[in-house]
Amino acid sequence: MNIYIFPRGERVLIKGNEAIAQGAIDAGCRHFFGYPITPQNEIPEYMALHLPAVGGCFLQAESEVAAINMVYGAAAAGKRVMTTSSSPGISLMQEGISYIVGAELPAVLVNVVRGGPGLGNIAPAQSDYFQAVKGGGHGDYRTLVLAPWSVQELYDFTRWAFDLADNYRNPVMVLADAVLGQMMEPMILPVEVIDPADLPVKPWATTGRQGGPKRIINSLYILPENLEKTNLRIHARYLEAQREIRFEQQGPAECDILLVAYGTAARISKTAQALAEKQGIKAGLFRPRTLYPFPEKALAAAAQKAKLVLVVELNLGQMVEDVQRVVAGRAPVHFFGRTGGVVPTPEEVLAGMEEIYGGNP
Repeated sequence: MNIYIFPRGERVLIKGNEAIAQGAIDAGCRHFFGYPITPQNEIPEYMALHLPAVGGCFLQAESEVAAINMVYGAAAAGKRVMTTSSSPGISLMQEGISYIVGAELPAVLVNVVRGGPGLGNIAPAQSDYFQAVKGGGHGDYRTLVLAPWSVQELYDFTRWAFDLADNYRNPVMVLADAVLGQMMEPMILPVEVIDPADLPVKPWATTGRQGGPKRIINSLYILPENLEKTNLRIHARYLEAQREIRFEQQGPAECDILLVAYGTAARISKTAQALAEKQGIKAGLFRPRTLYPFPEKALAAAAQKAKLVLVVELNLGQMVEDVQRVVAGRAPVHFFGRTGGVVPTPEEVLAGMEEIYGGNP
């Protein structure tokens, strides 16, 4: 059976959630555990249909708590494994994610964010930024966080996430939202895919092979000194991961207003940037593609050349705190956001730009 229902090496029209799922399969992921929740349900549906065709395992768990612990088990066995969910489901997974980090295991997590708090709604939001980039669960840890803004990047970043997870033995989160997951866009599926048999052997994995070396996967360290050594070893990998920082800068380097946004908010800001230019406002756009590690040095340099900074988010102000910390007085930092699943128009963002700029370029 041919699992590739889309042509390779040419532009195809594909939904964002399907691009995530195909990206995982193409990265050599053969194990998926999850539980349905809108607006990411097309991912498990796609995996349920296509993973068995390549000898993979799809299992709909009885809950998100069960799913993340199944991820722990598959990761401990050295397999490339993924789970996906949306905001309330990711919250239920937090304890398991902390365990996975403590056990120094690679895994890929996808959060297609919806409106909150509580059950909220199924509309797009970016209100899980704090949870994603600050850890989310208990203990001294982080997840590496990638922020795509297109269907192509949903595919590319999902593939990239598996490599990052293996390289740093840490969970990697792809942070999307309901707009990105549900929209359809042209993208190119590459011809080259990963065969799991070609992946490097993980010498720490628990294979259960009789006569082999004893291997233990664990996140329990009774002696504080031992746990501190583990935490410092994990932290050292986060410092190494600084080399993975990615960002994109558009528009004039020296500008009146520097827009800072990621994901769907960055797409809106890009249109607002063009509208501002017509009003005589020189606007730049700085888009973090990695939210952790955050592109601090690059943003500080960009802010140095701007009169004002405006952070645009689909929340009441979360990334803006990191931007304020990084900009550190180089330019005034302002915030524009909508919450609860309300998506602002580019014209609304432009109005916010004109308000802070005084309307007089």
